[in-house]
Amino acid sequence: MRSEQLRRPAWERPSLFTRVMAAAGLVFLHAPVWVITLYAFTTEDRTYQFPPPGLTLHWFEVAFARDDIWQSMRLSLLVASAATLLAIILGTLAAFALARRTFSGKESITLLFVLPIALPGILTGLALLAGMRTIGLEPGFWTIVAGHATFCLVIVYNNVVARLRRVPPSWVEASMDLGARGHQTFRYVLLPQIATALLAGGMLAFALSFDEIIVTLFTAGHQRTLPIWFYSELFRPRERPVTNVVAVVVILVTLVPILLAYYLTRPDERGSE
Repeated sequence: MRSEQLRRPAWERPSLFTRVMAAAGLVFLHAPVWVITLYAFTTEDRTYQFPPPGLTLHWFEVAFARDDIWQSMRLSLLVASAATLLAIILGTLAAFALARRTFSGKESITLLFVLPIALPGILTGLALLAGMRTIGLEPGFWTIVAGHATFCLVIVYNNVVARLRRVPPSWVEASMDLGARGHQTFRYVLLPQIATALLAGGMLAFALSFDEIIVTLFTAGHQRTLPIWFYSELFRPRERPVTNVVAVVVILVTLVPILLAYYLTRPDERGSE
């Protein structure tokens, strides 16, 4: 009886053509990822022969023994962590300032917050490089962090604003009526409501920052993050399996926060029934 009630009408079910096209789209999107994963284990070190002549873990040992990979990985992790922290602080403050208040120019300010992620990365990189040269700032670690924070901030801002709009204003009013101060209302009323959105936004921001290359090329100077390491390794065909091994590691590093962010922000199915 329960299954019959949950059964959707025929007109709501996807047709065979729709399902086939959806599957084809998924294959098109994910086939390159599986190719990279497969050739991280190949015994061949120059060509992409299919099927691979053999499988081995040798290239993982080679990759993990290289100091330049670990240095680039460490730098990317530090940059992503710093950019995410900065984005969480600034994005949350901006969300609280714009979510509940109406004032002249609010729409223009909101557009300015969203613009960095909508613009092509090369424009953002050029703008940041021009700004750094104008004030005489040398490219380095903190310039990379500032560049990544421009688009990471948008991710956190959008998540927090969307969650704040679901919080009834009466909750804040009730807290203030009961004598709570501003920081107490934030800690006990608002923070528990936005915690998952804040965490999800931070995870997505970390994943985006970790593998960003376009903005990084303009702001890194002599610093070498992992995406820049990839870019330079493309011109070394003898070490393609090593590049594939590092790519597999990057896929895993970015996949975990994205999956966690998805599960933290998906609708509560029990509440929707």
